[in-house]
Amino acid sequence: MTIDEQPDGVPTDRELLSAHVAGDRDAFAVLVTRHRDRLWAVALRTMGNPDDAADALQDALLSAHRAAAGFRGESAVTTWLHRIVVNACLDQLRRRKVRPTVPLPDNDAAAPADPDDRLDRREWAIEIERALLTLPADQRAALVLVDVEGYSVDDAAAMLQCPTGTVKSRCARARAKLVPLLTLVRNPDAGDDVGPFDGPPQPPSQPDSRPEGGTP
Repeated sequence: MTIDEQPDGVPTDRELLSAHVAGDRDAFAVLVTRHRDRLWAVALRTMGNPDDAADALQDALLSAHRAAAGFRGESAVTTWLHRIVVNACLDQLRRRKVRPTVPLPDNDAAAPADPDDRLDRREWAIEIERALLTLPADQRAALVLVDVEGYSVDDAAAMLQCPTGTVKSRCARARAKLVPLLTLVRNPDAGDDVGPFDGPPQPPSQPDSRPEGGTP
């Protein structure tokens, strides 16, 4: 199933966008609801704080609502939406010269706290969020898409509207800057030539509390 396909009887992203252009008042809201969590996650991690992320996402969705008739189907609808969100974030960062210093909360609407999460993993996630805020906007956007959200370099390049080589270069520079602070788990879809991260520091050895037959 491709990114725009849905189970039988459920309208695809393209069908919803076409219905919106044709005058269906509910179609765009359904489309946004379908993808809002991931769009919000990208905005939040690119902007660095919830207030700026909310402003950028609102601007992006208004732009997408108005520009829907211009969608030519050359990419997936989700790629088009992410492109508008990332552009809105970068535009806002350039206008405001935002350099966030307030740490992101350790949970948000896109990633609710999981009571089964181990404390060391939660703390590690917070450190990742803080480290991302030290990066220039273009490098942060590339790294968020590839290493945090798990998109391929090709998809990230389509969202950022730049060559794949530029995405690879931005990711490599971003990783080099983050190495003194932390190490991220590399997205396996990014390709070997992007440059791997080492894994996070390993906690002290603990007794195995997984149920019998659990995945190693």
